[in-house]
Amino acid sequence: MRPQGASLSAVRPKGRTRESAPIEGLPVSKNEETVIDIIGMNHDGEGVGRANGYTLFVQGALPGETVRVRVMKTKKQYGYAKLLEIVKASPDRVSAPCPIYDQCGGCQIQHMSYAGQLAWKRQLVVDNLQRIGKLNVMVEDMEGTEQGIRVLPTMGMDEPWRYRNKAQVPIGVTEGGLVGGFYAKGSHRIIDMETCLIQHEHNDEVVAKVKEIGNHFGISTYNEETGRGLLRHVVVKKAFRTGEMMLVLVTNGRDIPYKDEWIGSIREAIPHVASICQNVNKKQTNVIFGDETRVLWGRDVIYDYIGDVQFAISARSFYQVNPVQTEVLYGKTVEYAGLSGKETVIDAYCGIGTISLFLAQHADQVYGVEIVPEAIEDARSNALLNEIRNVKFEVGASEDVIPRWKEQGIEADVIVVDPPRKGCDPRLLETILEMKPERVVYVSCNPSTLARDLRVLEDGGYQTVEVTPVDMFPHTVHVESVAMLVRS
Repeated sequence: MRPQGASLSAVRPKGRTRESAPIEGLPVSKNEETVIDIIGMNHDGEGVGRANGYTLFVQGALPGETVRVRVMKTKKQYGYAKLLEIVKASPDRVSAPCPIYDQCGGCQIQHMSYAGQLAWKRQLVVDNLQRIGKLNVMVEDMEGTEQGIRVLPTMGMDEPWRYRNKAQVPIGVTEGGLVGGFYAKGSHRIIDMETCLIQHEHNDEVVAKVKEIGNHFGISTYNEETGRGLLRHVVVKKAFRTGEMMLVLVTNGRDIPYKDEWIGSIREAIPHVASICQNVNKKQTNVIFGDETRVLWGRDVIYDYIGDVQFAISARSFYQVNPVQTEVLYGKTVEYAGLSGKETVIDAYCGIGTISLFLAQHADQVYGVEIVPEAIEDARSNALLNEIRNVKFEVGASEDVIPRWKEQGIEADVIVVDPPRKGCDPRLLETILEMKPERVVYVSCNPSTLARDLRVLEDGGYQTVEVTPVDMFPHTVHVESVAMLVRS
């Protein structure tokens, strides 16, 4: 049995499948009740147990527990069961403080102690490194000598609540009026929410005020099936350091009835708001933002700081949602880069320049590349805002731009990558191996693609020395990691 908080490599496939006929020869059948031990937890936060060797995924069960379940669905290799009773509880089990936790899909592991969450997230990283990357994680041998990759304890928060600086709330309507909140698990049914314990309190206040005003003026809400209705989403951004706030009304059309009354009511009720914007999205899509954004009142940006670096945040610009842990994450990135002030650094997937500007304070020259033109515009503006001149940003795919830089004579001592969940493009990994920097720092939001890409870099002549998980999203199953690699 794995230690409590361990994760298993069992992964449930994405997407829904049709209900199939009963499968003969399985040790359990649909609607059967059974008692099982939970031996781990998968990447979706579901407990993993076995009934006579057959794997069952159980939402809400924790590693180390004995539970009574009802089998809900069976497949050839695994099935799903509903938690009926906790026969023996894990010492990590706690009461989730959120009143709508069982309905809302925003958090997955509020029922687990925070110490347990941190231990599980580290184990999730370790399991992926071993299973997918076939990498050796450090253990003590018989002589007490440590060998392999050091995976440090997950860096958590002193206060893991109210950490999110951005709310993206879908808006709908019921007989009682406007509703806004997270979607229910596995659906697009909106669970109305008065307060969210991982959102900053001021975000809750703004969302509540918008619903109140919308109800007062009889504003219609967007219907995904018909494509009709005005108000689609409310997006609120909160700058933790400066206190400034931005409200973005995402609408299915340009005209907002009673626009001046909206603005006046919001300004009167929420004095922290420095910017009120409208984003127009007429497409019948699940994507939140459309192409057109305009300012209804105030500035087009709000300002915040990460460390000593100031950032201008626009309606559509990407900005890390947990500013406290972002500083921790970037601090570890700078540490792993091992900069003395003489190095040339390349920041692939640089976004709006957040990591680049951190690195520039410790390096001779930094080059950032990002495929999104608007992000590069923001990055250049942020460099000017902070009077940081030893950084250059360019639009394009990293795997295209970086080889061109090499042809121009730019040699990188350190390459930093912070890719999306799908990981690095294979051509970028090839480019890194051709550039041969002394160090590579890999910032990851997905342990499985991190492990896959580290395997490629190790096969190409790099050694993974250390990995630090960072808890950017407490009470959810997501974990960020920073890995340091050196040339062998």
